[in-house]
Amino acid sequence: MTSWKANSWRSKSIQQQPNYKDSEQVNWVEGQLRSFPPLVFAEEARRLQQHLADVCQGQGFLLQGGDCAESFTDFNAPKIRDTFKVMLQMAVVLTFAGSCPVTKVARMAGQYAKPRSSDMETIDGVTLPSYRGDIINGIDFTPEAREPQPERMLTAYNQSAATLNLLRAFAQGGLADLHKVHKWNMSFIAANPLKDKYRQVAEQISETLHFMEVLGIDAQSHPTIHETELFTSHEALLLPYEEALTRIDTLTGLPYDCSAHMLWIGERTRQLDHAHIEFFRGIHNPVGVKIGPTMEPDELMKLLDVLNPGNVPGRITLITRMGADALGERLPALIRRVQREGRQVVWSSDPMHGNTVKAENGLKTRNFDAIIRELKQFFAVHQAENSYAGGIHLEMTGQDVTECTGGAYQISESDLAKRYKTQCDPRLNGDQVLELAFLIADTLRDARNGRV
Repeated sequence: MTSWKANSWRSKSIQQQPNYKDSEQVNWVEGQLRSFPPLVFAEEARRLQQHLADVCQGQGFLLQGGDCAESFTDFNAPKIRDTFKVMLQMAVVLTFAGSCPVTKVARMAGQYAKPRSSDMETIDGVTLPSYRGDIINGIDFTPEAREPQPERMLTAYNQSAATLNLLRAFAQGGLADLHKVHKWNMSFIAANPLKDKYRQVAEQISETLHFMEVLGIDAQSHPTIHETELFTSHEALLLPYEEALTRIDTLTGLPYDCSAHMLWIGERTRQLDHAHIEFFRGIHNPVGVKIGPTMEPDELMKLLDVLNPGNVPGRITLITRMGADALGERLPALIRRVQREGRQVVWSSDPMHGNTVKAENGLKTRNFDAIIRELKQFFAVHQAENSYAGGIHLEMTGQDVTECTGGAYQISESDLAKRYKTQCDPRLNGDQVLELAFLIADTLRDARNGRV
């Protein structure tokens, strides 16, 4: 391996980057970011990696979720709170079902850049640069909005810092109290058209919490009842921003990307000889890698060789995004190769991206049934291969949006335009993600008990 520096990626070919007109302004912005405090601490990233190492050994479960793309204009406390709440609600159900700790990693406080299939977008004969996330340009289809502006990196930093501050307050300030979270779940069930389907799990959780209270296990005697731990993550796409926030940890002397606890590499930027892999191989954060249906076992082994040469547990999370119709055929060979070579990885399912379709009105959507089908296949394939299905990765929000069809409330394609608010891809709403948690509760329980 050649020597690594935070800027060594600059000598490599690179994909999915903006073309800034003013290079001097870019340099100034990068200098500002280098002078700013880190957004997260290296010790926090190491703690997350230890949790993920436990997941590697089948001693935990990973719940990763949040916005497809965060928005500068839709930045407010209620939105952050609602996504935080629904993640906690899911985690309670999954913790009970799996009888194991659930590590919560939010797609928040930095998920501002998005890869695109084309550099340009044409509407009504007008061609402009594609929208690449608020950290790069604006979503409005005007020449001014679509021009990449380096100053947006400063806004992304400031909003990420504010989001992290609020998330830490929520996590430690009482909003995460297990009894409150369960009351929210009971309210969800009471209003749900399929409430009889979920009531048994909810009542079992109620009985467990009551039993704990009888034993004197409450928020006063055990802070874990009152508090939680939440980590942050995003796709590390805009490398000038990521480089500028990379720091040398004073305790270990190792480099960490302090823009988030966990970073991931997307399908479009995981070329072995390109810039993103070069950057990721040197940072010591936990790393996710999106795995689509075209991934071959040999290529996966080469990626693991570069990104985790020491085969360190918790370092790599493989996030499969293959689609409900392809996963059953494509995933087994990858699992077998990983097992045969003894690679330490967390396997997580992203059932969103492979099931994206276009509705008749032109809006992108995802069907709830297809999402559930891919998730259940994911668990079944791992069980068949004697492997551990260790997590789920969702594009979701706590808001009452209408972006994915189906679910208990039977959102149809004609309903999509009512509350279609996403910056990019369709998200599950709060009711849909909780429904998903209850629907896969039995699947998770059976998988952890060694049967499907």
